[in-house]
Amino acid sequence: MLSRRSALRWMAAPAVLSAVSSARGVETLVKHGKIKQSIVHWCFAKGAKWKIEDTIKAAKELGCVSVEGVGPEHWDLLKENGLKCAYTGAHGFVKGMNNPAFWDENLQKMHERIDQCAAYGNPNVLSFTGFADTTKEGGSVVDLATGKKNCIEAYKKVIGYAEKKGVTVIMEHLNSRVDEEMKGHPGYQGDDVDYCSEIVRAVDSPNMKLLFDFYHVQIMHGDLVRRVESCKDVIGHIHTAGNPGRCEIGSDQEMNYPPLMRKLLEIGYTGYVGHEFIPTKDPMVGLREAVSLCDVA
Repeated sequence: MLSRRSALRWMAAPAVLSAVSSARGVETLVKHGKIKQSIVHWCFAKGAKWKIEDTIKAAKELGCVSVEGVGPEHWDLLKENGLKCAYTGAHGFVKGMNNPAFWDENLQKMHERIDQCAAYGNPNVLSFTGFADTTKEGGSVVDLATGKKNCIEAYKKVIGYAEKKGVTVIMEHLNSRVDEEMKGHPGYQGDDVDYCSEIVRAVDSPNMKLLFDFYHVQIMHGDLVRRVESCKDVIGHIHTAGNPGRCEIGSDQEMNYPPLMRKLLEIGYTGYVGHEFIPTKDPMVGLREAVSLCDVA
């Protein structure tokens, strides 16, 4: 039985977002299930003050199969609710793999996370190139070519272990726009999706992939459908958000998500699509729309 609050939420949804019954008798929005949808917890913890229990409840109500970006301390609760953690973080995005000064610390954290993911059956450990200039963090300035070389060398130190454990390392491309509206990361070295793809390809492992975030790629490049095509061999995870503002992915922003989801199906993508927008309204309204838009036939 739905709670009164949940019932009111469902009644507020547009008719096109009507729920269907799953095999377990729980009403969800997912009709097709070809796209494995996930909710990124930090956005809703920040934007809606949700606790992990709130995000889990939303995922189950909507028909998502994962709550991602959370640490192992929450994985038992996810498992009890039949959910995966589609990715978990290892190290930060400032002190990344482009600088040998941070290799020991980052590689140790990645090995720990790989072991934990393997034990729980969670698929991905997240990593970053890092900033070009980390002099304030005890590092140095690294140019693009050296950064690429260092990343490749560093990932080769851990990727064999990831293969053995059946876990994938995903490296994220981020936008580096300075404008606060862009929610960017000025100074991040991996701000070009082709540059990031070249690193992933050079590591040359089925367990090394790219986190392709539509929001960041739109800001830095645009031309999203063709970008998916050009990166189809390295994409291992997807994130969504609306632009401008990293908000909901509805019709009032510039990206059209159903064709993007159909493109993912066309290239044979079988990974997760994580909703990583910061809500500006009732989070369930935004999530209902996102799940419906991405549940393509």
